[in-house]
Amino acid sequence: MESTDFFSHVPDLSAAARAKAWKVQSQLTKPPGSLGRLEEIGAWMASVQDAVPPRAIKKPRVVVFAGDHGIAARGVSNFDPIVSIQTFDNIAEGGAGVCALAATHGVEIRLVDISLDRESTDPHHVRRSSGAIDVEDAMSEDELAAALNAGIDIANEEIDGGADILIPGDLGIGNTTIAAALIGAYTRTEPVKVTGRGSGIDDATWKPKVAAVRDAMFRARPFGRDPFKVLAAIGSPDIATMAAFMAQAASRRIPVILDGAIVTAAGLWANRLAPGASSFWIAGHRSPEPAHGYALRELELTPILDLGMRLGEGSGAVEALPHIRAAVNIFHHMATFADAGVNTAFHS
Repeated sequence: MESTDFFSHVPDLSAAARAKAWKVQSQLTKPPGSLGRLEEIGAWMASVQDAVPPRAIKKPRVVVFAGDHGIAARGVSNFDPIVSIQTFDNIAEGGAGVCALAATHGVEIRLVDISLDRESTDPHHVRRSSGAIDVEDAMSEDELAAALNAGIDIANEEIDGGADILIPGDLGIGNTTIAAALIGAYTRTEPVKVTGRGSGIDDATWKPKVAAVRDAMFRARPFGRDPFKVLAAIGSPDIATMAAFMAQAASRRIPVILDGAIVTAAGLWANRLAPGASSFWIAGHRSPEPAHGYALRELELTPILDLGMRLGEGSGAVEALPHIRAAVNIFHHMATFADAGVNTAFHS
């Protein structure tokens, strides 16, 4: 498989729009740079959309990618694998954390069952669970292709339906183990450094989790940074689908807010599938998972928030959305010095 089998060329951000956005912001009624990071985000949004002022965010959309993972059988989580299905149903019924945050910020949620361990009627379902990545491949080459195509289709469905900013979310017991392995393999970081506490595990559970990450990384070592071989070997269908979703969004100039370690792990490999895609993403928050920090540094992304959140489901990214909206709305609601009749002669 080749990236060109799946993804078109990722466009460049608009340097002209970014420069114009900074010029516009310099004319607004404030000291230069006084709105800090919001000004950077506003200029980034202008460059993504190639529009000044950047268009207001009207239809943000969370897509939660659900899957079970064979590695969960190693006891790497505080929760039994059945909790993946129970959590899926809880989100569907509006009772999950991401539901509360999405309702607060006016965001709709879509759930997709990519690889939960049950019979599924979801048209994007790839398989039941995934292989235990410490001893076997997560999926076959054909299943990987199906996962990538599912991610592309889901992104297109959302964008064609009017979504103007996308938030991928994760769901699945054992997925921080897979994320640690994927990030460790990409960044060549020792397993003990990338393996975190996930669901809040103690030392007795953390040790076999480190061993699972170590063995998975060893299996992936011969593949280097080949995204197809690594994702098939030590990824999972839900994470591969998420990666393709993010890559396709970039190819269509739609911004993506990254959530925690699992989403960012998908992002590392998505940027290999579609080089340059990461320029269309912004990190919503930083989770306590150590692997997340390594991935953010590799992608050269600075998170907006650091609230110690580790729920997943897209929740941290949803909580960052108001800051991005504010950065855009500055262009639409602040007066210029000329319009307000403000003297622009600053004195020290």
